[in-house]
Amino acid sequence: MQPETESDLARMIRSANAPLAVRGGGTRAPVEAGDLTTRGLTGITLYEPGALTLVARAGTPMAEIHAALDAENQRLAFEPWEAASVLGRSGTSTLGGCIATNASGPRRMVAGAARDAVIGVRFVDGEGQVVKNGGRVMKNVTGLDLAKLMCGSSGRLGVLTEVALKLLPGVAATATLAADGLSPQAAVDAMSAALGTPFEVTGAAHDPAAGTFLRIEGDAESVAYRAERLAAALPDEWRQINYDAWPAIRDATAFAGGEGDLWRLSVRPSHAPALVAALPGRWLMDWGGGLIWAEAPPGTDLRASMTCPGHATLIRAAPETHARLGTLHPETAPVARLTGGIAEKFDPKRLFAQS
Repeated sequence: MQPETESDLARMIRSANAPLAVRGGGTRAPVEAGDLTTRGLTGITLYEPGALTLVARAGTPMAEIHAALDAENQRLAFEPWEAASVLGRSGTSTLGGCIATNASGPRRMVAGAARDAVIGVRFVDGEGQVVKNGGRVMKNVTGLDLAKLMCGSSGRLGVLTEVALKLLPGVAATATLAADGLSPQAAVDAMSAALGTPFEVTGAAHDPAAGTFLRIEGDAESVAYRAERLAAALPDEWRQINYDAWPAIRDATAFAGGEGDLWRLSVRPSHAPALVAALPGRWLMDWGGGLIWAEAPPGTDLRASMTCPGHATLIRAAPETHARLGTLHPETAPVARLTGGIAEKFDPKRLFAQS
């Protein structure tokens, strides 16, 4: 089913009597097929560059949103990562998919996650009711913040139809510093030290096959000064590279086409060195060590290998592995009761349980 309007979507959900797998562009869901797609709900409905706000329908391709922002030298603060390459998909990422999965890239540790950029949503709940929360301006006050609740819910509470976002100005210049041959512990120490300086580092990643990377953004003169000062403040040898390493880091393209399962692990950076030492396959650190991309043999429960507190999300695996291990990290009993109660209120017929 592909509704073209919010009213069509509400009608379809009201008439549904069996679970629905909801998909946007088909680039993020564990299984590509779906029963209902938001790809017909497209278009930017409001863009006010002067107010740094944008409103678009959930099925709007992210490429269209980026193009509109680029034309006004503006950007999304949360730098959403694209899943198509690591999943081997040919679909087009949509705004709804980014928000439903809270897709956040390297800038997340300093600029916040996708949910921090959302100021309003419209969605259809499991009873076919249209729900509006938040607004189209950053000073809007609405009480219960359902907009934040929808971010990262993976469609479990309802189907997004429209999202309002706050924006940031574009950056005039970017500098990336790199160092080779650092151990995981040395890399985490260097990234933590860099993030603790006043030089406003907006990216900190470590790839054992490529090096350790630090990013600085802003005005060209300021970027040059801060990059020089940062390199001087850090131990080891740091050099400025002349290519943009961050799209590959953001999308973990080093794992594209791999035969193993792919996981995203969220941990405290100080725990990352010991954790990666216990992993059975390739890995990549982002967020200063707080995010670890990890590959494992097919069917491996990587959560059992975690040596520290954290969360592990299964990104790429066979459908039966997703079914057996679960895509999202298991919830504790108290959290499961809370999320189950919320889901029951929004989706009493359990139409979106498999979204």
